[in-house]
Amino acid sequence: MKVIVGKDLLTANANQAGENRARFNAGRVVAVNLISSPGSGKTTLLEKTAALLGADLKMGVIVGDLYTARDAERVAQAGLTAVQINTEGLCHLTANMVARALAEMPLAELDLLFIENVGNLVCPAAFDLGEHAKVAVLSVAEGIDKPAKYPGVFREAGAAVITKADLLPYTDFDLPACLHDLKEINGRLPVFVTSAKSGRGLKEWCGWLKALAGEVYGC
Repeated sequence: MKVIVGKDLLTANANQAGENRARFNAGRVVAVNLISSPGSGKTTLLEKTAALLGADLKMGVIVGDLYTARDAERVAQAGLTAVQINTEGLCHLTANMVARALAEMPLAELDLLFIENVGNLVCPAAFDLGEHAKVAVLSVAEGIDKPAKYPGVFREAGAAVITKADLLPYTDFDLPACLHDLKEINGRLPVFVTSAKSGRGLKEWCGWLKALAGEVYGC
């Protein structure tokens, strides 16, 4: 009997992630892996991104959830091509899951592919999906201790988005303290403080996505 240990699983995942990345590169599709706790506002962020960038970039989303297709239905209504993955209990997506979803995704028609990972700040950080950048998403409703408690995802991220900034007056979220912690963890991390209600920070976030596309493919 062969026992599959964690290192074996990560190696197999890394191999598949490399194949995914090769597919993205061949199609000149920029892939972004969104990682956050449940309820941070990833789906709402995608809806707003679709509204702001839809005229410039063709976008798709692979949506990871334990169960239901509700988030995929929402982003599809926002105009994004969506494919749902239900992990049925697994707390993160794997590169193999993404590879299977890519069979349903018209990559040739896309410029930008989001991978909305399962709500979890721990496991998704360890699994490369073939993305060009991880983006850590944190809402002001969660408190400021997430970066300090779960530094791995913020250390690996290419950017961080703080959502629900319109709630700042109604919470004890210390924005300067959170920004300080993020800088201590990853001094090169661009951080976008956003509000889907007021529009704060969304243009800057979309500007970063366009710059990422230019960095990856020189466009």
